[in-house]
Amino acid sequence: MSTPQRMMMAAAMVAAAATFLDARTSMAVAEGEKGAQRTVSVSATGSVAAEPDIARVTAGVVAEADTAKEAIARNSAAMAKVISALKSAGIAPKDLQTTSLHVDPRYTQAKEGRPARIDGYRVSNQVRLTVRDVKKLGDVLDEAIEAGANRINSISFDVANAETIKDEARKQAMANARRRAELYVAAAGVKLGPVLRISESVSDVGPRESVSPRAMAASIPIEAGTRVLDVEVHVTYGLQ
Repeated sequence: MSTPQRMMMAAAMVAAAATFLDARTSMAVAEGEKGAQRTVSVSATGSVAAEPDIARVTAGVVAEADTAKEAIARNSAAMAKVISALKSAGIAPKDLQTTSLHVDPRYTQAKEGRPARIDGYRVSNQVRLTVRDVKKLGDVLDEAIEAGANRINSISFDVANAETIKDEARKQAMANARRRAELYVAAAGVKLGPVLRISESVSDVGPRESVSPRAMAASIPIEAGTRVLDVEVHVTYGLQ
């Protein structure tokens, strides 16, 4: 066999090997694409409205005196009356919790270059109470104020069985997610497969009121409003 013939045969063998390798590579890519899981992911929400049946209030007493000892004594005496009144109004001991106690100096204003000086003390004591009958909240606050409470910082409302109520929102969210997924796959010309993954985000929106004792009348009107419980689900479906 001549040299040119040997060179032509070698070139043919190299070309055949390259063709074989290209075919194997194409088959691997095709198999990988065929085995990949096709999915569609959607997010949807469900909402339910609930009437609050629990109120949480932060109330307390602020007292001042020339000395810290006297301010503490005044505050303690007034706070004891407030707590007693709250218990008499039906607030259980487990629903009363001290949230803050502060003793702060009271200063005079600096004048003509003279530094400010301490001329007394201010003591603040606050408790957080839970009222489990919202209809009685106004009466409870009346009792607390009459007993000496002169600081109401906030009122918030909640739903006792919120977790159970959210189950309806979860059902709505899943139904909305499936409807949305079916719309997408129909537009894409494919079919919806099984659920592969579910996760959720939960939030609730409702009124949170602030009440000042100066704005309170002899009988305090309270409107609890409505709390909206939202559930957002994130669902991944397989595609057929």
